[in-house]
Amino acid sequence: MSAAWPTEIRLSKDKRTLHVAFEDGASYALSAELLRVESPSAEVQGHSPTQKQTVPGKREVEIIRVEPVGHYAVKLAFDDMHDTGIYGWDYLRELGEHGEAKMQAYLDALAEKGLSRERGGRR
Repeated sequence: MSAAWPTEIRLSKDKRTLHVAFEDGASYALSAELLRVESPSAEVQGHSPTQKQTVPGKREVEIIRVEPVGHYAVKLAFDDMHDTGIYGWDYLRELGEHGEAKMQAYLDALAEKGLSRERGGRR
C-alpha cells in the first residue's frame, strides 16, 4: 500500500490544475502541463531514463477526465488525446514535492532542443 494516501483529488473549473491533498495535510496544485509532460506513460518516460521524451507544445493543455484506477491511482486524459498515464499516489506526491525542479528541467530540455511550450512545439 502507498505511503501517500490522498484525501482529495479535484480538477479546477478551467481544467488546467489538479488539486491533490494528502492525509498528512500536504496539498499541491499540479498544473496540467506538468502532469502531461511528466506522464508516467511509456510514451513519455520510455523504458529507461535515456528514453524519456521531451514533449513540446503543452502550455495550454487541459485535463478532460480523471478516472480512478483501483485504490492506488488515477488515470488522466488530456485534450491532446493522451490518456495512457496511470498516476499513483506516490507519483502525485513526488510531482507535488518536486514539481518546480521537474518543470525547470523540462524548460531546460525544451531550450536545449529548440522546442517551445506553445502549440506546434517549435520556436
